[in-house]
Amino acid sequence: MGTDTVRAGAADEAADRRREQRGWYFYDWACSVYSTSVLTVFLGPYLTSVAKRAADADGYVHPLGIPVRAGSFFAYSVSLSVIVAVLVMPLVGAAADRSGRKKPLLAAAAYTGAAATTGMFFLGGDRYLLGGVLLVVANAAQSVGSMLYNSYLPQIAPPEERDAVSSKGWAFGYAAGALVLVANLVLYTGHDSFGLSESAAVRICLASAGLWWGAFALIPLRRLRDRSSPTKEPTAPGLRQLTATVRDMRRHPLTLAFLLAYLIYNDGIQTVISQASVYGSEELGLGQSTLIAAVLLVQVLAVAGALALGRLARTYGAKRTILGSLMAWAVVLGAGFFLPAGAPGWFFVLAAGIGLVLGGSQALSRSLFSHMVPPGKEAEYFSAYEMSDRGMSWLGPLLFGITYQLTGSYRDAIISLVAFFVIGFALLARVPVRRAISDAGNPVPERI
Repeated sequence: MGTDTVRAGAADEAADRRREQRGWYFYDWACSVYSTSVLTVFLGPYLTSVAKRAADADGYVHPLGIPVRAGSFFAYSVSLSVIVAVLVMPLVGAAADRSGRKKPLLAAAAYTGAAATTGMFFLGGDRYLLGGVLLVVANAAQSVGSMLYNSYLPQIAPPEERDAVSSKGWAFGYAAGALVLVANLVLYTGHDSFGLSESAAVRICLASAGLWWGAFALIPLRRLRDRSSPTKEPTAPGLRQLTATVRDMRRHPLTLAFLLAYLIYNDGIQTVISQASVYGSEELGLGQSTLIAAVLLVQVLAVAGALALGRLARTYGAKRTILGSLMAWAVVLGAGFFLPAGAPGWFFVLAAGIGLVLGGSQALSRSLFSHMVPPGKEAEYFSAYEMSDRGMSWLGPLLFGITYQLTGSYRDAIISLVAFFVIGFALLARVPVRRAISDAGNPVPERI
């Protein structure tokens, strides 16, 4: 009887864990539409066009009196958003770990981002400053929300399940992005038949991502559980908390070494995501419908890619699989430099290459890092991780914007990003991940 009770308890615990994991997947389903429809497809080209309408005769806008080339305004806005996030994330992460109450903070971040994204409906005419402000708020909120969401992973999945759970979460997100992009494509290409201008169709697509984010965020907020935490240190303000987080991470130098490699190569990944549509429209002369179809192809293949790389990790280990994906990223960017203008077929080939490595490289990086986080420090450590995640990297967009501002060539800007993958590969290859996991106080999986 006692054995039956233990088995029943274990079965109930497993069922509860599966239910919580399914709820966790739905936050990716909710917020990934923002990354896809807003950040990757519509907002870059649209905000650039709005900034160009507001530009002076020399092609510059002047936010706060600072001369900025209109073609660089979107990239600079992305960079500014990470500065905001860098100040906020360690504070929120430490508060979440100290109190154990992540859900209220996750809700606040999700609905702040969803509201800012919905407000992009009003981005018309020459209101480039409104667009920049809404982008900074939405991007920073998404970063904070994703940090809290990611910090649940080591709590809802034991080590042997973590790669698979992380990969499924990414697959959910890409599936949602593909589904909404189909609707976006129908609305945008048929805007005349719906009685809408092109601008109105784009603004509806932007706002719909915010409504989707807010609606589906209800599912994880109902299913995820808050847990008491052994961390009771007081939370310091802003920069002091960031300093305290980095100081604590110095006690785990191998975790910090992995994070440095990740911040560099993921900076490149996120910059490609946020600037690819600008490159396609401004340098290659491709229409918005072509860009939407290409990103839709990325989303569909990223679902398969995330699951396939998750399976490869079970055979070869997460580290080797990530290293292979970084080599593929460098090859894809090199090919992108030589793409002929006005040739959508080659752009689709490039999109297919990106899709196959995109989801897996991100999902496996998240799960691998989760093994290296000391227990009770999940949100605080993931605040540092999130500084370069989901379009929140700052150095890549800054380099992209500066390169374009100096050369006037988006080809030069895109090829400059290869450096992030080469350096990231070299740094990751030097990290002894098994020792890093052990030093963090966590069990080492049989294959990692």
